[in-house]
Amino acid sequence: MSRSEPRPAPSAYGFPLLIRHLLHTTLAHAPDREILYAGGARHDYRAFRRRIGRLASALDRLGIRPGDTVAMMDWDSHRYLEAFFAVPMMGAVLHTVNVRLSPEQILYTINHAEDDVLMVHADFLPVLAQIRDRIERTVRYVLLTDNDERPGPAEGSGAGGRSGSGVRFEAEYEAMLAAGDPDRPFDDFDESARATTFYTTGTTGLPKGVYFSHRQLVLHTFGFMSTLGWTGGHARFHRDDVYMPMTPMFHVHGWGIPYVATLMGVRQVYPGRYAPEKLLELIDREGVTFTHCVPTILHMLLSHPAARRVDLSRLKMIVGGAPMPRGLAKRALDRGIDVFTGYGLSESCPLIALSQMDARHLEGSEEEQIVLRCRTGRPSPLVELRVVDEEGRDVPRDGRTTGEVVVRAPWLTQGYLKEPDRSAELWRGGYMHTGDIGYVGEDGYLQITDRIKDVIKSGGEWISSLDLEDIVSQHEGVAEVAAIGVPHETWGERPLVLVVPAPDHAGRLSGDSIRRHVQRLVDQGLISRWVVPDRILIVEAIEKTSVGKIDKKRLREKYGAAGPDPS
Repeated sequence: MSRSEPRPAPSAYGFPLLIRHLLHTTLAHAPDREILYAGGARHDYRAFRRRIGRLASALDRLGIRPGDTVAMMDWDSHRYLEAFFAVPMMGAVLHTVNVRLSPEQILYTINHAEDDVLMVHADFLPVLAQIRDRIERTVRYVLLTDNDERPGPAEGSGAGGRSGSGVRFEAEYEAMLAAGDPDRPFDDFDESARATTFYTTGTTGLPKGVYFSHRQLVLHTFGFMSTLGWTGGHARFHRDDVYMPMTPMFHVHGWGIPYVATLMGVRQVYPGRYAPEKLLELIDREGVTFTHCVPTILHMLLSHPAARRVDLSRLKMIVGGAPMPRGLAKRALDRGIDVFTGYGLSESCPLIALSQMDARHLEGSEEEQIVLRCRTGRPSPLVELRVVDEEGRDVPRDGRTTGEVVVRAPWLTQGYLKEPDRSAELWRGGYMHTGDIGYVGEDGYLQITDRIKDVIKSGGEWISSLDLEDIVSQHEGVAEVAAIGVPHETWGERPLVLVVPAPDHAGRLSGDSIRRHVQRLVDQGLISRWVVPDRILIVEAIEKTSVGKIDKKRLREKYGAAGPDPS
């Protein structure tokens, strides 16, 4: 007797994984919770849903149809969160423009993404003035302003207004929403439709377009939420938290956590432009308890004089985008911050792993905890992570043997926009290649030891720039550190270490004291003498990329031919 598959009822709902479905639980469970913006706006989730309808309705009137692209140039704001939902929910694509790129790079991304509407904050009009004549498509512009400011006619206020940039604005954002339909309906469509596009800030070549579908973003949201809820005692994100991002919303959707916060219905705070004193004020005034940032931002917060007056002991913080030095982690723990590492890429949406600890780890010493908090972490649910050699074979999970990290997960980008060759290289062998070198221990924790392109190859040995940075960061006089390989006539490359002194060591920190600090680990047999840097430069600042990572390409260009160590 043959067996046939059951047929669903004709009226059964298939429930496509669309971004609009992330709002159902919030509106049912927490409609009165607030979303507030440092610029002055404050709305509850009921008003948020109405504003989403108004925005989509207004974009309808501007001619936006499914498949069109709406670009956003704004600080982290309630407007950005509204666009995170409204634009994809109407079947269009949201392009989150990296406002920290150069004007030429911004122009490239606008043309490459084929933007149809550009919503731009008044602060970025000077950038727009430089590039507007070279935007290839007919783009309609919407002006964003803060604190109920309304530029005069000469600056471009309402419909038909012109700004000092020479751009004709169709409308100002709030005026446009006021005329929109708060009850605008949203239909179902294919969950594989593209929802967002943004551009990576690689150190070579033009930015690469990364894109994600509704299905990928919804699954990433649930994957992240489950990862943040499966530990006890620390590193948890729950409905009674107060959330504030400290990574730009243009960068990987603010690491995807605004979608998580909205699904959970937590109170949200959007800081606008990042300034340490403002972030500290909002943490204090609004009772922020959960955030995420790159190490540079954490260093800025802890180093700011206002930090001494703010209670940070309620704060849980994911640090990612670059390795968290142990010295920085200790400073954070000393202030009571529950700090832990997150790992991911622009191409991975970004979640791959978090360095959360089990109850038994929390019973260990502070030194043991710091080691774990700075580890790259354990893979999140649904992430298949391998470490492979050059032939694609798994290396032993022994905590020593390194290889390239490759991954599969349901939320990884399927390629680079309009770049099939680069896409094929990214996904060679059926796994997404991260370009990171690392190892996995028997406990399942991943540790990234370097980027393939940043490892220092010296005399036939590989020196991890990340390990060297971590060692130097533990010197009490070091605020920031970067290690790069520079050409050497005999050994091919040797490490050069750049150090920004801590404020209380300015003017008296020497390269010799740092070298002695590293040498002590050699004397203890913990590291090879080959790791001890030949040259150490004390500098005022270390160059960063547009998203706050150490820009090692620029450092190699700047210091590759540096003279003898002045210390």
